[in-house]
Amino acid sequence: MEKIGVIIVDDHPLFREGVRNILIGEEDLDVLGEATTGDQGLDLAREKRPRVALVDVNLPNLNGIQVTRQITTERLGTSVVLLTAYDDLEQVLHAFSAGASAYCSKDVQAGKLVDVIRQVARGFFVVGDQIYDQTGLDQWVARGVETIRRPHLDGEVEAYTPLSPREMEILQFVTRGLSNKEIASKLGISHQTVKNHMTAILHKLDIEDRTQAAVYALRHGWVRLQDTRK
Repeated sequence: MEKIGVIIVDDHPLFREGVRNILIGEEDLDVLGEATTGDQGLDLAREKRPRVALVDVNLPNLNGIQVTRQITTERLGTSVVLLTAYDDLEQVLHAFSAGASAYCSKDVQAGKLVDVIRQVARGFFVVGDQIYDQTGLDQWVARGVETIRRPHLDGEVEAYTPLSPREMEILQFVTRGLSNKEIASKLGISHQTVKNHMTAILHKLDIEDRTQAAVYALRHGWVRLQDTRK
C-alpha cells in the first residue's frame, strides 16, 4: 500500500505534536516532516513533495494562504489543508481562491482530519462536511462570493474604493499571494515603494495585515475570482 506523505506546518509545538500523534497511528499516512514558519514550510514542500500539507493560516514570514498560493503556482503536486482558529466565510473563499483543497478549524476531530487528508489526496475538496470535485467547488465558491458581495452592492454599482489605481494593482497581487519583493519585480518599482503603498492600503482600509486586505478586496468585489486563481 502506497502511503500518503504529509507535512505539518504550524508554529505551535503542542499542536504539531498532537497532529503528528494522530497521523502516525494511521497505516496509510506518513509524516514526512514539520516546519514552524511559512518559509520553512514552503522549502519543506519543495524538498519532500508531499501529497498533502497541513498548514496553519497564521504563520511567521509567509502566512498560510501565501504558502498555499506558492505551492499551487509551482505545481508541486501537494494538496493543502489550511488549519485555522478563525472560521470565516470570506477567509475560506480567499483560501480556496489561493488553491487550497480544504479549510478546517483547528478544533477539528481527529477522525475528521484524517478523512479530510484522504479525500484531498484523492483530488477532492472539502468544505465543512461537504466533499466536492473541481466543478462543485467552483460552484460553491461562486455562490459564496455572491453572498458576501451582495450587502456591499447597490444594484449593479460596486462599493466605492478609496484606493488609487496603483494601490488597487498592488492589492490584486497581494490577493494572489505575491510578496512585496515579487510585486516590485512585476511592476518595475522598488521594494520600498511597494511597502509604502501597502502601508497606505492598510491605513485607508483600517485593517492590520495583508490577509485582511485580500479578504476585504474579495468581499467588496474589487478582485475578480478568476484573477486570484491564475
